[in-house]
Amino acid sequence: MAYDFNKIASNYDRLNHIMTLGMDRLWRRRSVKRLISGFIHKPKVLDIACGTGDMMVELTTQGCDVIGVDLSEEMLAIAAQKCKAPTMIADAEQLPFPDASFDAVTCAFGIRNFVHLEKGLSEMSRVLKPSGQLVLIELATPDSPLVRPFYNLYTRHIIPQLGKRLAGNREAYTYLPTSIERFPKGKAMLSKLSAAGFQPQEHKYFFGVCRLYHCQLLPQQ
Repeated sequence: MAYDFNKIASNYDRLNHIMTLGMDRLWRRRSVKRLISGFIHKPKVLDIACGTGDMMVELTTQGCDVIGVDLSEEMLAIAAQKCKAPTMIADAEQLPFPDASFDAVTCAFGIRNFVHLEKGLSEMSRVLKPSGQLVLIELATPDSPLVRPFYNLYTRHIIPQLGKRLAGNREAYTYLPTSIERFPKGKAMLSKLSAAGFQPQEHKYFFGVCRLYHCQLLPQQ
């Protein structure tokens, strides 16, 4: 089961920015710019696992019409303070929207927490309009054998200590590197996206520690 993020909602933003050296903001901004470059009109976007609303803020700032969904009531309460866009509690694997409702779907740093990845991708495909776009941002282990030892030291030892000292919760930030390590990346993730009906492209940020999967929904055969 995924971790209960209600427990860390109040410290979530601060720790995210500290742990990524503030680069999480840059990664969201770049990803949204890539998304909106494919539209000539104001896109209607569903932000899944929206958490405390940082991706929603970026989407609305860059001119998108957004609705956010998440399972954590505490996270959504914080999102509502940041962004005027509507939010609702909803399961990403059982989205409460009709088929072909959105021009785009986004999910930033949340898809690795899905219990059933394939079901989540199927739901994203279902609610997208024909030729709609999907943008996933997710953390990953770096490919380089030179970078990986430093990454492992940081994620397995330093991050849990930061979680303990700044949020009083070592458990949550031990779960973080574990969830990253077990989540598919690169060719494995591209294969799952293709199987779900998407034409995916992968873009790596910061030695591959962050991956953007920018996908277009293919026409049904």
